[in-house]
Amino acid sequence: MTTVIIIPARYASSRYPGKPLVELTGASGERRSLIERSWCAARGVAGVDAVYVATDDERIRSTAEGFGAEVIMTSDSCANGTERCADAIARLGIAPEIVINLQGDAPLTPPWFVEPLINAMRSGATMATPVLRLTPETHARFMEDRRNGLVGGTTAVMDAAGRALYFSKELLPFTGCTYAVGETVPAFHHVGVYAYTPAALSGYMAAGPCALEALEGLEQLRFLYHGIPVTCVEVEARGREFWELNNPADVARIEAVLAREGIA
Repeated sequence: MTTVIIIPARYASSRYPGKPLVELTGASGERRSLIERSWCAARGVAGVDAVYVATDDERIRSTAEGFGAEVIMTSDSCANGTERCADAIARLGIAPEIVINLQGDAPLTPPWFVEPLINAMRSGATMATPVLRLTPETHARFMEDRRNGLVGGTTAVMDAAGRALYFSKELLPFTGCTYAVGETVPAFHHVGVYAYTPAALSGYMAAGPCALEALEGLEQLRFLYHGIPVTCVEVEARGREFWELNNPADVARIEAVLAREGIA
């Protein structure tokens, strides 16, 4: 099977303009842009034939080409990363069997979060995405962000077969509890990676935006709204703390993980 990773990146983020070019200091003291660190994470995934950065911004293009990435210039009308992936594949003129969207704000994504998606797709899924059980620490961080009026990570709720029921920027399910070290938290962090078949991407584009997608600001809700199944694949942290760069406050959080894990 042909598998490609697309890293969609846009400059004009409403919450954090210029986010892909924000520099993060690694364990060695070296500063690298968010988009470069996300590209490095993508290149560490086994079983991938090519990695591309997809953008509509010349500043991002110049930076990405500067560190050696292949760049696809896409339309500035793409509403989200999934639309940008569909546009990128159309412009490439290829028909990979599996398209992986590794969002450009997730530089802490390890290969073992992505590789199980490839296996799920080879087993017949039309779309797959990883979920990670919250630890008491990350659960508390979600709650802290919400108390402070910050939109942090996304949570996922699944059925008994692992199919997504809903995704939200709220902490779902609501429990009203705090959890001590060692306790099992009944909530899952949605990891911002998607694997699709080209047919699923085409169906997404043909369906058009839905109200839930607009309200939550979560592109994957379009799949659920139009009845396209989303397979959630539970992954394990293996000691890696996962967090996306959603707000300026997340820079320090991510840099702390880079330092702790010796990521240059």
